[in-house]
Order: sequence, then structure tokens, then C-alpha cells
Amino acid sequence: MNGLPPAVINAVHFGSRSVGRLTAPARMLPSFLICGGQRCGTTSLYRALAAHPLVLKAVLHKGVHYFDTNYHHGMNWYQGHFPLRMTATRAEKEYGLPAQTFESSPYYLYHPHAPARIARDLPGAKAVVLVRDPVERAYSQHAHEVARGFETEQDFATALQLEPVRMRGQIERLMADPLAYSFSHQHHAYRARGEYASYLETMAEHLGRENILVLESELFFADPKPAYDTVLNFLGLPHLGYPEFEQHNARPRVSKLDPQLRADLTAHFAEHDLALEQWLLRTPVWRA
Repeated sequence: MNGLPPAVINAVHFGSRSVGRLTAPARMLPSFLICGGQRCGTTSLYRALAAHPLVLKAVLHKGVHYFDTNYHHGMNWYQGHFPLRMTATRAEKEYGLPAQTFESSPYYLYHPHAPARIARDLPGAKAVVLVRDPVERAYSQHAHEVARGFETEQDFATALQLEPVRMRGQIERLMADPLAYSFSHQHHAYRARGEYASYLETMAEHLGRENILVLESELFFADPKPAYDTVLNFLGLPHLGYPEFEQHNARPRVSKLDPQLRADLTAHFAEHDLALEQWLLRTPVWRA
């Protein structure tokens, strides 16, 4: 639908969601989710997995954002975003294995209610999490939020200084009210987003550590085939060749990160990277 006016696209999506909700019982539910991290290559991995013959992507959007910002819509609304079960029949007959469907919403890793909601509504679902040098990730997120109009502060260092003020009390507010929404929590947590291990531990409490796969973005982009194989093995999918691996949503840098700021952030993330070793079973590649 590229090239169509936004009003037309919105009308088509509204109609599709209405049909989806009515036909929800006949639709699939995800067996796995790409849950993050933000600005870590999730779109690229999503596209690669969606090309697998036994994987059917969400119908309208790669990220439904049900378990974070749309939970109030209810389960029929969510299930309406996925393919009809009969769509999977042809592939299942050809390969003799069940087809799977999925979506990719990076905010699931960070939203305080998302892990418990996923465990409750999708029991046994698996989560794939990409992690990246947290300094580069934070810098990339800031550029991304500025480009999208969600960040008015053009200077990254200033945005980092504002983060504690913007984030003060936001997690507590979200936890106290399941229907609450925090714009700053979703868009301005540059430093906090890179503290991966704390979010992974929370997710493991609800989904089980065995149902979470953590991959480094740097390895996926440098040599995607082994990383892709690892994901297929984790999901129980057969190896049926490789898709075209492309990098999506990369934004060119206008300027380089200030060396002193990089050093300060690297020091901040040291203990968090150390905790991440428990998940990777080795030193993260950006520290090695």
C-alpha cells in the first residue's frame, strides 16, 4: 500500500482489523515473538524469518504492540491480526510440520506488564531478543526518535541529561495502572534500554529462561546465516535454505558520538554487560 494517502491506508487497516476481530477464532496465534531490543536489528530478523515457508507473519503490521500499549483491545482484537489457520494448511501438508506465526514489537522487552501478559495469553510462547552495543543502541535510538518527531531535543548529550527527569515515576505509574501510557517511557529511555539483563530476568520469571533466545546484532549482521540457523533451531523450524539478508531501518549518522560521552556510557553499562554474560555464556562481542 506504499504511495496511498494515509487516510486510505488507515481505512483499509480499520476494515481489516474489523474483519479480523470477527474471524478471530479461525485465526492463528503466535508461537513466538521478537521482543526486542529496540534499534537492534529486529526488523531485519523479522523479514528474514517471514520468508521461511513455514512462518506466516502478522497480516497488517510487523508489530501489533498488543502486550504493551494495546492490551485494552482484548484477545479477539489481537488474534484478528494473524493469518487464518487454513492459510497454513498448504505449507503444513508440503513439509509435514506445523506452520507458525509471529510478530515483532521491541517495546515488549521493556514494558513492565508485557512479560506477564505474554505468559498468560500465549502460554509456552518463545521470545527472541536481539541485543547490541548499548552505547551504539542508545545513540541510534536518539537519532531514530528525532527523525520520527518523538524527540524534540536534537542534542544526544542533552537528551541523556533529561532522561532521569523524564523517566521519574513512570514505571511506578505504569505498574499502578494497567491502562496507563507513558510517552517518555516508550521513547526517551536511551540509557535504560541498554540495561538488557534486568529486562531479560523479568521476562524469564514469566516465560521461563528456556523459552528466551538472546542474540547479538553485531553477529547477525556480520554473518547472518549462523545466527539465522540458531533461531530456526530454537523455534524448531526446518532448514529450507536462506533468505536474502538485508539491513532495514538503518539511519546514517550526521556526526560522530563525542569520545568522552562514549567513555562515560561505556562505563555506565559495564555492570549490565557483565550481567548479560549469564545469557550469552561469554563476553558480549562489543566488550571482547
